[in-house]
Amino acid sequence: MSDGAVPDEPRSPPSSQNDAGLKKLTPYWYPYTTMAKERWLGREILEIVSTEFRDRSMEYYRYALESGVTTINGKVAKPDTVVRNGDRIENVVHRHEPPVTSTPVKIVLHDKERDFLVVDKPGSIPVHASGRYYRHSLVEILRNEFGFPKIYTINRLDRLTSGLMIVPLNADLARSLSGEFVNGLIRKEYIARCKGEFPVEEIICEEPLLTVDRQMGLNIVHPEGKPAKTIFNRLHYDSATNTSVLHCETFSRPMTAHQIRVHLQYLGHPIANDPVYSEERIWGGVDVIPCEDRAAPAPPAHLLSDNSPEALNLKPSDDTDSPSLLTSEEGSDARGKLLPRETGHDIGMGSPVPLSSEAVEIITRLRNMKDEDEDWSRWRDVVFRAKGSLAPKDIPRAPLPPQNKRKKGGPSLPQTPLPEDISLAPQLTQAEALTRLSQMEAPSPAIDTATGTLYCSECYLPLHPDPKPEKLYIFLHALRYTTSLGCFETDIPEWAAEGWKWDQA
Repeated sequence: MSDGAVPDEPRSPPSSQNDAGLKKLTPYWYPYTTMAKERWLGREILEIVSTEFRDRSMEYYRYALESGVTTINGKVAKPDTVVRNGDRIENVVHRHEPPVTSTPVKIVLHDKERDFLVVDKPGSIPVHASGRYYRHSLVEILRNEFGFPKIYTINRLDRLTSGLMIVPLNADLARSLSGEFVNGLIRKEYIARCKGEFPVEEIICEEPLLTVDRQMGLNIVHPEGKPAKTIFNRLHYDSATNTSVLHCETFSRPMTAHQIRVHLQYLGHPIANDPVYSEERIWGGVDVIPCEDRAAPAPPAHLLSDNSPEALNLKPSDDTDSPSLLTSEEGSDARGKLLPRETGHDIGMGSPVPLSSEAVEIITRLRNMKDEDEDWSRWRDVVFRAKGSLAPKDIPRAPLPPQNKRKKGGPSLPQTPLPEDISLAPQLTQAEALTRLSQMEAPSPAIDTATGTLYCSECYLPLHPDPKPEKLYIFLHALRYTTSLGCFETDIPEWAAEGWKWDQA
């Protein structure tokens, strides 16, 4: 559980390596702390985690909670623990950060007198820590690799989007420049490569945009959405790939790069390699008539076979070497109920308006595609749940702050013992743990003999094959911003050049 959470202490980054165009990190245990959000109140912790995040399977989240890696106000939380107002939640996770591109973050300008940076962010790197990303975020890279102790991010680019960002280094400049962004006073120009032969004449799209799924970051054109305006001008068309390179200028508060993705999809010319808005398996028409129908997530077909050692419909077993999985109706009776993510009723929970049947179908197809194609280990991790408890190594449970230094968060010291396999481990001081973390090496992977799958010997996560570097970004680049501080720009990306060869293998 890392969304909105912050680490207790700054830590030295674990070792990293560059390999075949990728930048990778050694897995590491890490504690996160957050206060209960309003939308969590009165809900069970498993239901919260499984609807807020889609990084792992339901079975895995239940297994992790039963292993005792999450505490609420110092007490070990179980899957059915209800979150209350003022609760302080700590979660210890074994972070396997996804690889990012080895293309480095580039400092275009460091204005020491006015105290700000102009940065060229590569695609694949998120701006802030979120989901599986922490060290591989722009904020942490600027802090740990460039030595800027305090930075203020006032505009954001999608993780898959590359290009220019202005980063103030003091709070006063951050406030004033943030006001320019919020009030639409900054001219923002982008380069994109879209599908098809875009019209030669200038196209202006002013369709309002609405976020309908916060978890997936999905936006659609909707009359209840926020105003947005994008001006598109074609730079050139490539008949070999049937793609067009565009100059895009955005006018909105606060959407920028993401609105280009949505507007181009609406115009029938989505960004050519956009894994969400150009995916033909996902998109159809979108109306605005509310619909209450929902469907449970569909696992990949090969995991539904009774002959598969990874099957999701395995019956309970007394064999401790076999998984005990319950996802059928029989399983729901054993657990007492199905949670919203298991029935599909988490779709629309974060939408400000009722969703239409088309919107529900789009989100359902998008989730199923990501589960199968991009996050296949979410399904495969269930086979390892019986191999042992998660036992964080070298991470002492820090006591809560003294009562007089916090307004919320329960008792000042843990009141229940940790699970045996954790409590018996030698307890280090915080300084000792931080020192050891920075020196830790990746554990040797284990292998599941039934499937041949490699998995982490500490947290039982099946290990992903490395992605291809060209799959880590989309053809969208923030080219130029004009502000009160001046006009700043980056180089045009190579994929925007006329005659560029696109290897789609």
